[in-house]
Amino acid sequence: MSVVAKTLLEIDGLSMRFGGLLAVDNVAFELKDNEVFAIIGPNGAGKTTVFNCIGGFYKPTGGKIKLDGEEIQGQPSHSVARKGLVRTFQNVRLFKQLTVLENLMVAQHTRINTNLFSGLFKSKAYRESEEEAKSRAAQWLDLLNLREFANREAGNLAYGLQRRLEIARCMITAPRVLMLDEPAAGLNPQEKRDLQALIDLLRRDYDVAVLLIEHDMSLVMGVSDRVLVMEHGCPITTGLPAEVQSDPRVIKAYLGEE
Repeated sequence: MSVVAKTLLEIDGLSMRFGGLLAVDNVAFELKDNEVFAIIGPNGAGKTTVFNCIGGFYKPTGGKIKLDGEEIQGQPSHSVARKGLVRTFQNVRLFKQLTVLENLMVAQHTRINTNLFSGLFKSKAYRESEEEAKSRAAQWLDLLNLREFANREAGNLAYGLQRRLEIARCMITAPRVLMLDEPAAGLNPQEKRDLQALIDLLRRDYDVAVLLIEHDMSLVMGVSDRVLVMEHGCPITTGLPAEVQSDPRVIKAYLGEE
């Protein structure tokens, strides 16, 4: 008997208006445990606006966003992150003056015992929590092949390595939902293949569901379980990658019609 996957994230009737512009209109989908779900569409389709609403950067005009059954729409990004939903950005956002290791330590600030007196007097609890944070950082440095760059400033890394570090910084917080905004942008073909393998590994071994925005169709079709296609802020269709790829509405949205 097959086990029905649990719905982790539920989007229902999501809308976002900027003044007179309706940027997102009635978007709805579900993300299930350990699923990779992609949102695609031409430039200006509203994909990033959907991400910003889910991640707490925008307060949606209408609709509901539920994480594990709890409504989170309108909550700020730091509150959403504490609930286990984290994201990367189309333009990498690292602490570029800090080292690679320091970026991973800062990401764990809520886990380290940061009580003023504990930190001031280096209490046993503070030292233990700091060592645990370093151990977790070392694990992710090794997993993403970043160990040799641990003491290098993040801003001096090659672009592909910065992308990897940003994913490591998200994953070190042990999220339930990882949102990736154009993760293949600027990567060479080998780096894209490595990224696909990494996404597969994260959802298989680290119990995380992945919500993905991406223009690289080979990556989308290779890694996604289901795909939502948007155009002009509206959903066109949702389905399996092969179904979406051959849908006349999708072809028209990308290529136009005679």
